[in-house]
Amino acid sequence: MPSEAAMMRVRPESPADPDRALAVEITRMTKRFGSLAALDDVSMKVQAGAFHALLGENGAGKSTLVKCLVGFHPPDEGEIQIDGRQQVIRSPHDAHALGIGMVYQHFTLVPSMTVAENLVMSRDDVPAVVRWPRELERLRAFMQTVPFKVALDRPVARLAAGEKQKVEILKQLYLQRRFMILDEPTSVLTPGEADEVLGMLRDMTRAGTVTVLMITHKFREVMAFADTVSVLRRGRLAGEGRVVDLDPERLATMMVGARDTARAGTPQSRGTARPPTQPARLSVRDLRVRGDGGELAVEAVCLDVRPGEIVGIAGVSGNGQRELVEALIGQRDFEGGSVRIDGAPYRATRAEMRSLEVFSLPEEPLRNACVPGMSVAENMALRNFDQAPIASGLWLRRGALRTQAERLIAQFKVKARGPDAPIGTLSGGNVQRAVLARELSAPVSVLVVTNPMFGLDFAAAAEIHQRIAAARDAGAAVLLVSEDLDELLGASDRMLVMFEGRIVHETATPSADLALIGRCMAGHSPALAA
Repeated sequence: MPSEAAMMRVRPESPADPDRALAVEITRMTKRFGSLAALDDVSMKVQAGAFHALLGENGAGKSTLVKCLVGFHPPDEGEIQIDGRQQVIRSPHDAHALGIGMVYQHFTLVPSMTVAENLVMSRDDVPAVVRWPRELERLRAFMQTVPFKVALDRPVARLAAGEKQKVEILKQLYLQRRFMILDEPTSVLTPGEADEVLGMLRDMTRAGTVTVLMITHKFREVMAFADTVSVLRRGRLAGEGRVVDLDPERLATMMVGARDTARAGTPQSRGTARPPTQPARLSVRDLRVRGDGGELAVEAVCLDVRPGEIVGIAGVSGNGQRELVEALIGQRDFEGGSVRIDGAPYRATRAEMRSLEVFSLPEEPLRNACVPGMSVAENMALRNFDQAPIASGLWLRRGALRTQAERLIAQFKVKARGPDAPIGTLSGGNVQRAVLARELSAPVSVLVVTNPMFGLDFAAAAEIHQRIAAARDAGAAVLLVSEDLDELLGASDRMLVMFEGRIVHETATPSADLALIGRCMAGHSPALAA
């Protein structure tokens, strides 16, 4: 850690050339939170004009590293050099003054404002009275210097996801950020939009106008767009190098260690689909579901899932997937259409879910499938607390409750202080395991799963997928809804695409056309054209 005197001498300085990409070097950076070393002696160099990827499991230290770099956390030890000059970054304002900016995973734009208004209002020196004619003239001149165009007068709410991501990048360029940190920048984009945005950024790095540091978990993006890559594991630098000298298997080994490589990445859990003549286990016909604002979020959806089959639903977030899942698991009423399980009418009541053996793993299970303040044992009993041996008449048998939890904790490898620990104290992966233990501890006829990889590291996600695949192999009909196309390609037997509340495309996964799926996700499908 630099001395106080040194910190007084080293002040953030604006980059000498605001039109030139910056080089950043981190030397022996350490950051502790209590006894936990989130970063442990990490050194990393990003050359000016590089497209550099940063990989690592959840908890590997990626977020801590970039938060130190943009001024949210002061490092306990280590140095940061910008273009060869040592700098002390105490706040985001210091980082901005140095030309360092960050594009976050979720959009930070104001939907009701235009593109021009969002750009101007992002400045640190917004005047009390904005002279819009002069500001628009400056913005038009700025737009002539960037390699892509977005209409300045369009409200952000009317932009597609790819256009919003471009505006986020435009904002950083407008603010003269020449070292740009991207946090999972393609998580809400279609494949075509993702390739367009990353390709545009790669061209800018090669032109020497910006340096990119991209946090991602998608090996395909690293191999296709990055020049160099660094991998963190458990707070330490596990490896780095030029992308042309590496492959996904080597990167996975760096991330999780040689012994766990087989469990890393997106598991290829797809099996042999059951014959198409087998009757559907889950059958949905002309389903209509209202959204939070009363709009029709799911419109005339029809789908079938057979026993022993995983059917994946792809789509950009906000196209009715959430409302569809909530209707199927009893969290939202549906106003029209029908759902049948093995031919029996189904309205997702608790009694029907129990008798028809319907189970679920919702997205963010701590919020959607648990009571955080209750214990692990109590949460694991939410399905059968009123049945023997947990219940005896009107009484809850605490001993049987704990015995059940201890068995499930061991069987599903849930890491917890014990069955009495509040489930809210568990990590995301262990909450997922606990909910799966509850949902898969009885015979399963239908399993509805939403974004199971959300918030999990590679090894934990692979383990969850193996559990889902095991349920499929045991004869369950599995509906897997995910915003991660790689996950669906690796896990599902058939794929559907949702757009604006409708199923617009269906394909067998082994013969899936990625380009066509991307067009359908963006609303350019043959079904819509018809």
